[in-house]
Amino acid sequence: MLASVVTSMITASLGAGGGLLLLVLMALWIPPAAIIPVHGMVQLGSNAGRATLTWRHTDWQAMAAFAPGVLVGAGIGAWLLVDLPEHLWQLTIAVFVLYLCWGPALPKGAFGRTGIFVASAITTFASLFVGATGPLVAAFIKQMHEDRFKTVATFATAMSLQHAPKALVFGLAGFVFHEWLVFILGMILFGFAGTWIGLHLLKNLQNRHFHRIFNIMLTLLALRLLWQAGQSMSG
Repeated sequence: MLASVVTSMITASLGAGGGLLLLVLMALWIPPAAIIPVHGMVQLGSNAGRATLTWRHTDWQAMAAFAPGVLVGAGIGAWLLVDLPEHLWQLTIAVFVLYLCWGPALPKGAFGRTGIFVASAITTFASLFVGATGPLVAAFIKQMHEDRFKTVATFATAMSLQHAPKALVFGLAGFVFHEWLVFILGMILFGFAGTWIGLHLLKNLQNRHFHRIFNIMLTLLALRLLWQAGQSMSG
């Protein structure tokens, strides 16, 4: 419960990082087969709470293109449900995050309806297998907006949409969600408290400071994914 408060506070105030940190912590307590579906439901509730509190700042035009991509990515993922090498996704996500943070800006066309749709489909598909696409989505959205509140709000809505299909996909695959319901609801409730605290901290940050911290957070997450990929390959 405390981890849910702290990680939600981190994402709400610094823009990203809480979801992946929570995934790492949950791996200490939860059986491997349950980590991604349970984490997905907790993140759905956490992001939905943050999206609700910040809905006035959300880029709804971008979300209109993002939502269909979620359906396509989840549909393909549910159809395949393949066991892809984890290090492959970790390397790919880490490299793209680092590029989006420190490389040249993407062309404006990448943030049109087609670009957002493609990014949504790919990251939703990947999230069904690795549960760690938040930094990639965050890095993509950060290039779209200068305003820190718009970045946090749009990211929260995007991740709410991306986590929503997991209940259906993993439910159809046989995961028994009702056995984890009390735990999931408790994590969501405490996460909402963390979100409220984090958004109040966000008000005291200036946009340029926010983006600097945001880039550092995403870079640290990407480096951790590279380290994990190296461990997987050497193991």
